[in-house]
Amino acid sequence: MNKISPRQLYFFLACVMPVGKIVFLPSLLAKFAKNDLLFPMLVSYLIEAGVVFAVLLASGKKMSLYELLENTFGKIASIVILCVLSLFFFYAALLPLLEQRLFVQSVFYDTLPSLAAFAPFFVFSVYLCAKPFGSQGRVWDILGPISVAGLAGILIFSFGSADFGFLLPVGGGGGAGFGKALSSSASWFFDGAILLMLLGRIDYQKGTAWKGTLWYLAGGLGVLLFLAVFYSVFGDLAVNQYFAITKTSKYFSGITVLGRIDYLFIYALSLVMAFWCAVPLQAGIDCYLQPFGRQKHLATVLSVAVNAVFLTLLYLLDNRFGEVMRFITGPAFWIFPAFCVILPPLSLLLRRDHGRA
Repeated sequence: MNKISPRQLYFFLACVMPVGKIVFLPSLLAKFAKNDLLFPMLVSYLIEAGVVFAVLLASGKKMSLYELLENTFGKIASIVILCVLSLFFFYAALLPLLEQRLFVQSVFYDTLPSLAAFAPFFVFSVYLCAKPFGSQGRVWDILGPISVAGLAGILIFSFGSADFGFLLPVGGGGGAGFGKALSSSASWFFDGAILLMLLGRIDYQKGTAWKGTLWYLAGGLGVLLFLAVFYSVFGDLAVNQYFAITKTSKYFSGITVLGRIDYLFIYALSLVMAFWCAVPLQAGIDCYLQPFGRQKHLATVLSVAVNAVFLTLLYLLDNRFGEVMRFITGPAFWIFPAFCVILPPLSLLLRRDHGRA
């Protein structure tokens, strides 16, 4: 089995996971929390950091999620639990995929039909999903520096246009706005649940749990810094800036001479996002593969089938992103706290063998 080194894990936590939170989420937070948008994001990160710590601590048992479940509940119950978890991962994948489809079409291929612009992603995703989940560590080694360079470049280009006075006075969104922003942002925080599928694949060493949590929080600080710059550039208009990472840097004074060189950094982050969007699909497929052992042909068939289903879903939901997002972040928001805040820490209670916790 491929092992993920601590370095690769830290790159994943600090550099890959944050990219999905800087496309559409900033404008949604601005809608509800206004200039207080940093606070619900901070609380969300602190809650999820506790979940990440618990799951990484459970990875010290050096057994896969299925092995731990089987030792605790038996084979049949374990398969049922993994099947339910897989359905959650597929559900969690829907909003990021719809979000990225709109992003790719609007930023790079605005003259192409939306499905034609994004369909190549699923060819790429079929290949990724057919690979062992633990083999992605080598990819994260590459994506980590690319992500840091991309976000740093956009921030550098954006600072000159930022007026941080827009963040004051504190309290502009009110308590109701804070609560709504916090519940709506839950759909972007399934990081701890993803780590469940890496149990048994992490080369756990002393201190990996708390170091990994610190790296996760470091990635969160990067997101918070971007949010601060984003709102400081647009102020009350931030609510209408849906693809945040493409907007803040375009007011850089040097662009009039050099052209949109900020697109180099946008392309870099887009590459990382392509890998991140495939992660919940990989996790969902892995839920089915763990009980039966990883068989190459079964992995390939599942990968093709799952990606074909999502390609069809994106076709059926074309131009309905707003309705889907309002449902997932509104009446159905509780699904994410249930699977991402309550469930993952329970992995600490799973047994390493049939007689000892």
